[in-house]
Amino acid sequence: MTEPENADFDLGPLEPLLEDATVTEILVDGYNKIYVERRGKLEDAPASFRDDGHLMEIINRIVTPLGRRIDESHPIVDVRLPDGSRVNVVIPPIALTGPVMTIRKFTATLLTADDLLRLGACNEAIVEFLRACVQGRINIAISGGAGSGKTTLLNLIAGMIPDDERIIVVENVAELRLPQKRVVRLESRPLNLEGKGEVTIRDLVINALRMRPDRIIAGEVRWDEALHLFAAMNTGHDGSMFSLHASSPRDALARLEVMASSANPSIPLLGVREMIASAIGLIVHRERLQDGSRKVVKVTEVQGMQGDVITLSDLFVFQQTGVEDGKIAGRFVATGQIPKFLNRIRDAGIQLPMDLFAPG
Repeated sequence: MTEPENADFDLGPLEPLLEDATVTEILVDGYNKIYVERRGKLEDAPASFRDDGHLMEIINRIVTPLGRRIDESHPIVDVRLPDGSRVNVVIPPIALTGPVMTIRKFTATLLTADDLLRLGACNEAIVEFLRACVQGRINIAISGGAGSGKTTLLNLIAGMIPDDERIIVVENVAELRLPQKRVVRLESRPLNLEGKGEVTIRDLVINALRMRPDRIIAGEVRWDEALHLFAAMNTGHDGSMFSLHASSPRDALARLEVMASSANPSIPLLGVREMIASAIGLIVHRERLQDGSRKVVKVTEVQGMQGDVITLSDLFVFQQTGVEDGKIAGRFVATGQIPKFLNRIRDAGIQLPMDLFAPG
């Protein structure tokens, strides 16, 4: 986080943590409790603020230059810093233990497929398959829990889109950094202090359809924008992608049902499910494991409807074999299932070797 060289912008005990490249998140739970995340694990930070007043002074130094206000009438603030880092602040009377601040640092260096392989997040077969799905214009959902690396993975997969396509990126907080030259980035806007001027993700998705997109990338789907995104995926915007919070591919479908139904409760549940089943071709599920590592644990095809149920088929899974020196050991394996959309990939001129899907 870069600020002018001025004492007014001194961030106290946060300064060394912001400069430490090994720290990915900074968590402040009151003036005397600061934690950091390194390699997926929380650690105590050897620093603290003098008191709640000192902490509030630092908070105001962060949010005020961004045109935001935090006080008892506005006790919650969520902002994006100029360097892309995200800051969330909650103060009393909402926060009972004193001011609470969470800083998710933005990483300017984008991970590549080689980085994922080096970190053991997936294997070469999964990377090759995902690249073919992107080039074959399969609609992809990235699911996972908080801190599982959904945005990182979405950025990497979306970066595989050919450079000659127009991509509209819609985000609640701008985090994605795509390398292509025809990328338009849109960011939602909260209500101002007068309670006006809100622009929601739903508004942006609807407007994106008027911008001649080849593909729409939604950083994270949270609510009623899901229905409009599915409509786009079902009406010619193949190869679009989004992420969402979920504990499994099946849970992702259940959450999407609720989101889509909230946009139009008059649509029967069966109709919502049919829309989801026809819109999404693949769910890539990522988890942060107990040792702090982040892995693609399932690559799952959405096969369609069977009666009133959406059928899923795991194509690749991570099989844990044990724990070695505190690290989870395992391997990525194909299940032997052949995706039903394989012909679509072949029609795009992409030939995948069949032994890619060989079990084990």
